[in-house]
Amino acid sequence: MTATRRPHALAATVALVAAPLLAAPADAAVAPDISLTEVQGHVSALQQIADANGGNRAVGTPGYQRSLDYVKGRLEAAGLSTTVQQVPTSRGTTYNLVAEVPGSDPNGVVMLGSHLDGATAGPGINDNASGTAGVLETALTYAASGEKPRNTLRFAFWGAEEIGLVGSSYYVQSLTSTERSRIKAYVNADMIGSVNPGYFVYDDNPAGTFVRDDLTSLMSAEGVPAEYVDVQGRSDHAAFLRYGIPTGGLYSGGSEPKSAAQANSWGGTAGASFDPCYHRSCDDSSNIDPTALDRHSDVLGGILWKYAGQAFTTSAQRPAA
Repeated sequence: MTATRRPHALAATVALVAAPLLAAPADAAVAPDISLTEVQGHVSALQQIADANGGNRAVGTPGYQRSLDYVKGRLEAAGLSTTVQQVPTSRGTTYNLVAEVPGSDPNGVVMLGSHLDGATAGPGINDNASGTAGVLETALTYAASGEKPRNTLRFAFWGAEEIGLVGSSYYVQSLTSTERSRIKAYVNADMIGSVNPGYFVYDDNPAGTFVRDDLTSLMSAEGVPAEYVDVQGRSDHAAFLRYGIPTGGLYSGGSEPKSAAQANSWGGTAGASFDPCYHRSCDDSSNIDPTALDRHSDVLGGILWKYAGQAFTTSAQRPAA
C-alpha cells in the first residue's frame, strides 16, 4: 500500500453489520477453498525472487521484472491469456500484467487486482506479495475448475503502486469509456497477511457499495467480523472509483496500532502495529500470519465465484434484482 497517507483506523473505522449476499443465479457454483499451501508457495517464490535480486521487488528493479515473469508464467501454464502493458513512470518504464478468463456476456467484466511491486526498503512480502499470491491462486483455482463464467474474469497485477498508484491509474485511463462501462466490479487485495491482523474492508465511498457489503458478508462466513476503514485512496481501487466503477478491497492493517476492542474481536496484541514491518526491510516471509492470509484468500475466491455468474444491470452497474 502506498505510503502517501496512513488510514486512521481508530478514528475513521466503523463496525459493519454483515449484510446478506445478494441472490446469486440459481446455477451459480459454490467457491472451492483457495489452498493456503498454494498461496504460501507463491509468497515463498516472491521472497526467493527478492533474495536473488538485491533484496527487493521495487519498480524499476530486476526483482520486479522477475516477479512479473513468475506470475505471468504461472497464469499462462494454467491456460489463461495474458497481456503485459508498458507503463511510463518517473523511474522509467514498468509493466502491468493482466490475465483473463473470457465470459459469455460481452458487456460484463469483473476484476480482481493487487499491486505486484514492493517498497524499496525490503522484499515487500505482506505489502504486497500477500495480495498478489491471493489473487494469483484465486485465478489459478478458477482456471482449474473448468467453470465457464457469464462475466469475463480479469486479474490485474499492477506496477508502480508504491510510487503513486501509477500502474492502475494508467490502465484505467487508457480504457475507452465503453471499455470502462463493461467493468461491473473491481476488488482490490493489498496487505492481506499482516502478522497482528485486522480484517478490514473498504471502498472509500461514504454511501457504500454492494462490493463492500458482499466482502463483509463473505468475511462473516469465514467466522470473522469485518470493519470498514477509509484508506483515503491509498491503493489501486482509487483509479476505478474515480470513474464510478464499484469497488471494494481487503486490508489486514499497516503500521497503525490495534485497539483493545479490535484485539478482543480478532485476537492478537492490542497497542501493537498490525504490521510492524510496514515498508521496512523486515517485511519478509516471516512477516505473515497464515490464518489471515487464508481467510482473505478464501474471501477473494468467494467474491470471484459469486460475480462470475452474476447478472448486472448495464446502467447502474449493480447486480440485477
